[in-house]
Amino acid sequence: MRKSSSRSPLRGWFRVRRGFLIAFVLALCAALAAFSYYLVQLDHVVRTRFAGARWALPAQVYAAPLELYPGLRVDAAMLQRELGRLGYRPVSDAAGPGTFSVSGSTIDLVTRAFRFWDGAQPSSRLSVRFSGHSISEILEPGAPSPRVIARLDPLLIGSIHPAHGEDRVLVRIADVPELLPKGLVLVEDQHFYQHHGISIRGISRAALANLRAGRVVQGGSTITQQLVRNFFLTLDQTWARKANEALMSLLLEAHYSKDQILEAYLNEIFLGQDGDRAIHGFGLASRFYFNKPLSELQSHEIALLIGLAKGASYYNPRRNPERAKARRALVLHLFRDAGYIDEAEYQTGLEKPLGVTGVKGGVERFPAFIELVKRQLRRDYQDEDLLSEGLRIFTTLDPRAQESLERRMTEGLDRIETSRKMVEDSLQGAGVVVSLEGGEVQALVGGRYSHYAGFNRALDARRPIGSLAKPFVYLAALSEPGRYNLLTPVDEQPVSLKLPNGSIWTPQNYDHELHGVFPLYLGLAKSYNLATVKVGLDIGVDKVARMFEAAGYPGTMTPLPSIMLGAAEIPAIDVAQMYATIGNGGYQYPLTAIRDVTTVDGEPLNRYPLRGKTALPDAPVFLLNWAMEQVMIFGTGASAYNVISPATRLAGKSGTTDDYRDAWFAGYGGDRATVIWVGRDDNKSTGLSGSSGALPIWSQVMSDLRVSSFDPLPPSKVETVLVEPQSGLRADEGCMNPIAVPFVADYSPEDYAPCANAYRPGALQWFRDIFR
Repeated sequence: MRKSSSRSPLRGWFRVRRGFLIAFVLALCAALAAFSYYLVQLDHVVRTRFAGARWALPAQVYAAPLELYPGLRVDAAMLQRELGRLGYRPVSDAAGPGTFSVSGSTIDLVTRAFRFWDGAQPSSRLSVRFSGHSISEILEPGAPSPRVIARLDPLLIGSIHPAHGEDRVLVRIADVPELLPKGLVLVEDQHFYQHHGISIRGISRAALANLRAGRVVQGGSTITQQLVRNFFLTLDQTWARKANEALMSLLLEAHYSKDQILEAYLNEIFLGQDGDRAIHGFGLASRFYFNKPLSELQSHEIALLIGLAKGASYYNPRRNPERAKARRALVLHLFRDAGYIDEAEYQTGLEKPLGVTGVKGGVERFPAFIELVKRQLRRDYQDEDLLSEGLRIFTTLDPRAQESLERRMTEGLDRIETSRKMVEDSLQGAGVVVSLEGGEVQALVGGRYSHYAGFNRALDARRPIGSLAKPFVYLAALSEPGRYNLLTPVDEQPVSLKLPNGSIWTPQNYDHELHGVFPLYLGLAKSYNLATVKVGLDIGVDKVARMFEAAGYPGTMTPLPSIMLGAAEIPAIDVAQMYATIGNGGYQYPLTAIRDVTTVDGEPLNRYPLRGKTALPDAPVFLLNWAMEQVMIFGTGASAYNVISPATRLAGKSGTTDDYRDAWFAGYGGDRATVIWVGRDDNKSTGLSGSSGALPIWSQVMSDLRVSSFDPLPPSKVETVLVEPQSGLRADEGCMNPIAVPFVADYSPEDYAPCANAYRPGALQWFRDIFR
């Protein structure tokens, strides 16, 4: 009997079913293979990036440390301000690093440990005693004798970071306050030590909220997921990104310990924005908000930073202080309930002010100075090194000088505008303070509002320097002592010259008057234009141009007659170089903003030693400096002594350009030279001379810095002679009001003035005739 064929369709159905099953299995295997491949790729990304150089570390830039020693011209109030600038906390009894207490004329402090370019310096307890306006003694408990010198930790003043880039200060979990990681886990992820990267409970809660909304509105992120999102992924709220986040979190937990992950989170989390720079990690956030290292934070300060992890912009304590305070209170409440702080500390923390510094601590405080540092570093380092290797740059910036220059510039411009009824914010300014010995740039301001990055007028504004050019004319003349000395008579006459372009140059004095015959130095002290031009033309414009270059003008100075009255356009930083060379007796130190560079671990990389050279002849420079002192005594700089003690010898020169477009003052005492420029960006007239616009700011800065008296040692080729001013001849006790004037040796007057007791008409000529 034949078998029924009724089962054939059934066999076909099984055959089709088996085909689908095989296809499904193959598809599943392919999907699993693809997923496995994708997982391997993700794993490679996680391990490679996390195990290698985890962060590109911007170079950190430090100010010069304050060195304390007996005799330093710093009083107790100034030291307190310096400690406050460094974030030291005033207490009743200084006990821990970064604290100080004041008792009468003594300040007790505990310095912070710091790794300098020349080695690590431990924390020290010191007692600094004062006598008047200087330090008298520095004691260290247990030391056999007083300290000769003590160095404070330097101020972190900024970093060199990519445009729109991240910045951070790395910390190790073992070095941070215990409350920080414990509190962070408590607030952000209570089951951090139990889960394996993702929290099913958190994901379920978030998934329900997202399903109800129809989109991703809530996350159930663990600390590990937050780290992955910040470290590897974008912030897009999509299902694909969330899936990647979960997978990478599981992989991260599979390879690394909880403490490694938590340490990375401490350094990665976004905690604020500073202009174009993102503040990442608690190490930098502590500096940014409180101006002190993380190790010195108290519980209420730690609570504020932890609170920012939920939303740094929303809880920004500078812009939204009430929100920040409420968030801090919530975190403190959790601390108390968990037993991390007691009730008394909780209540105290609630009552504390936010304590956020008005100036962003250690972050881009001085953008104009940082720009100078960048330019000098690029001579020796590639941009990649500066942006990723975590180099530590120790600079020459003196925070006290910088603070004074910024404040006096802003106040001075405000005062001028108010008193002269100018349009508000119409004036701009630039300033530079440098040390004479060493050529270190101690302060630099590139504009009126110094904390905003922008056009750096101190480095890049090329403005005519006006009468600041005149000292170089007189120096060229005094370099020929057979023809010129400080008392050489100058007879002013009108000048009319045809220039190479065919135009006629007819300079005039600012008062449009001729002043007759007068000694050479008076032409400089009174800033007479025609006298300067007469001397310059006689000595040769070429020689004047070379004097500019020798003093420090970069490049080649075109030898046109107009340069003698300041037609040359020079930025303030180069003017500071030129005047520092004169103030240093002709010895030139190239201006520098950097002292040392080390690796992120403190290993020395590069030192920037002092490199000086003799640039100008010392004897003529000494004579020129005598004349520039007269500028300050009775010339265009005399009003400085309304602010600075007349006992302090100063030398300087004002500068004013045509139509009063630029006002300058450049000068120095015994230790510092300062240059100030005031003008308008649109080059319109300000109506200000150097004496009315720049000198008041210069005087205030030099007074703040307690500049030392200018008292240069005369070179061996200089002799000082008592002379009678009218005749320029030698004087003695028989003459009224003689003055002591320096001369290049062998070129001083030999004859006595008629007023002198030693005067013998014709005697000198008879003596010469006998021995001819």
